[in-house]
Amino acid sequence: MPGSSSVRAAVLALAAAATSGCAVVTVAGTAASVAVTAGSLAVDAAVGVAKVTGSVAGMAVDAVLPSGDGSK
Repeated sequence: MPGSSSVRAAVLALAAAATSGCAVVTVAGTAASVAVTAGSLAVDAAVGVAKVTGSVAGMAVDAVLPSGDGSK
């Protein structure tokens, strides 16, 4: 069949184009996942810093102000 090689070439070209599109989508999805994970880690770090800062501020206030429990 003389036309089968050109059909085969067209099918292979179409399959290659479709596969490369899938690879682009996969790479984009992975990049988005990494970005979300990095953002989540940044939020976790900020919350941790806020907790430590709050604890230090609370200890400083406790050290300066009287306890108010009536025992002097």
